Amino acid sequence: MPRTVVVGTGSHIPSVAVPNEHFLQHEFHGPDNKPIAKSNAEILKQFEAITGIRERRYVPDDLVTSDIAFDAAQNALQSSGIDGEKLDYIIVAHNFGDVRAGSLRSDFVPAIAARVKNKLEIENPHTVAVDVVFGCPGWLQGVIWADSMIRAGDIQRAMVIGADTLSRISDPHDRDSLIYADGAGATILEARETKDGILAHNVRSDTLEHSMMLRMGYSYKDEAFLEALFLKMEGRKLYKYALQTVAGSIKECLENARIDIKQVKKILLHQANGKMDEAILEALYDLYEAEPPRDVMPMTISTLGNSSVATIPTMLDLICKGKMREHALAAGDIVVFASVGAGMHINAAVYRVPVSS
Repeated sequence: MPRTVVVGTGSHIPSVAVPNEHFLQHEFHGPDNKPIAKSNAEILKQFEAITGIRERRYVPDDLVTSDIAFDAAQNALQSSGIDGEKLDYIIVAHNFGDVRAGSLRSDFVPAIAARVKNKLEIENPHTVAVDVVFGCPGWLQGVIWADSMIRAGDIQRAMVIGADTLSRISDPHDRDSLIYADGAGATILEARETKDGILAHNVRSDTLEHSMMLRMGYSYKDEAFLEALFLKMEGRKLYKYALQTVAGSIKECLENARIDIKQVKKILLHQANGKMDEAILEALYDLYEAEPPRDVMPMTISTLGNSSVATIPTMLDLICKGKMREHALAAGDIVVFASVGAGMHINAAVYRVPVSS
């Protein structure tokens, strides 16, 4: 049975850097629509202490999600050396489609994957272009689906992209919106006869009681946007849910792969919240009655923010291209990918770096 290996990576890190100080003059309101009593300086100080975010990246006004997905795709194809015409699938994970600056409207038709394929000028009609809308775990879910098709022998190659422009659907009067950022990351996956590559994965969807923890809602300032909807979250409930579930899902995935935690070289978690990711890491190692190694978990959230589906593939690209030198990967290294997000969904995958990567 073939295994799925990563043969190329790419990313698009938007050019507009937005530091926390940018929000000092914002008017923040609470869910009750009333102005928050704290000063903005105090709000921002507390925000950075909790999330670890000092800065985030936004796309300039002339770009949309499909543009940055295309750029990441080009980078990934170039690094892989693979002709785009030989791709069997282009899978694009996103959550809001193309949202033009100032429009507050999502554009999903045609699919973002179809737009990317068009921009890449791929003529092959058998290169299937499909979107995944799965919250922040969307990129990893696309990888999992591609892996299933590769293992079944249905396809040989797939490109999986994660791209979102959360700045376009952020309520400027909601302090939770400080978390959100823009970005895109892409990976090229290929079938190989090897014992390396993706060893195991798992997924869970908790929708009965948790589906509304991340949802669309009205601005916290009533008169600001009368009909527009923005991304809203119940941060404390989400934090609690993640701590109760993510570590166990990762452990289950490691057990399915027959890998012990001591063998794990890197854990790439979705960059949702710095403090939350650190707590998840501690919870995971607590399940093994062990202490996490100092450099086991790369972090990009302090300068890139939470770009949803793009955080993990962007981080992987930075590592593979030597831009996070303290987190280099070598043949035989075990890497864990895991994400949690709207749905609520959790997924995880265990990967062994092949000799050729």
